[in-house]
Amino acid sequence: CGRIADTLFAAGSAGVLDSSYGLIGYAFQIYFDFSGYSDMAIGLGLMIGFVFPKNFDSPYVSRSVTEFWRRWHLSLSTWLRDYLYVPLGGSRKGRGRTYVNLLFVMLLGGLWHGASWNFVIWGAFHGALLAIERALGVDRLYGWMPRPMRVATTFSLVLVSWVFFRAADLPAA
Repeated sequence: CGRIADTLFAAGSAGVLDSSYGLIGYAFQIYFDFSGYSDMAIGLGLMIGFVFPKNFDSPYVSRSVTEFWRRWHLSLSTWLRDYLYVPLGGSRKGRGRTYVNLLFVMLLGGLWHGASWNFVIWGAFHGALLAIERALGVDRLYGWMPRPMRVATTFSLVLVSWVFFRAADLPAA
């Protein structure tokens, strides 16, 4: 997956089909890397008597971006919630503040990954999607879709965000 992604992200001007192939390769590369490292740490911990919670829960079968973040990189998601979102007021200070908090927390999550516009856009994109889903309601947005279509829609939105996460810089994205 990594070789496919590296080749196509370095290509400069690939067609839509090739770009999609490279992006899907990257989506699975990042998942297998993070989830694999987490599973190894959990297994090694068990071998010496420590019990760690799982860190990934099949995120690519999520039916919304909100569900994606409940399944993806659970240690990071929990940290962002407990140490940023809740202290900012979470959803306790009105609807408008809730949306601002979601956007701000995800922007900071993007910056946590690196100080570049790509990560700011990645975080803003996820923050905006979370705020939209919260404002309109997940069922109102996606409820009319059959489950496979909801999963495909969510996966497609996540793929768009991976472009910014993976690209070397903003022009490359």
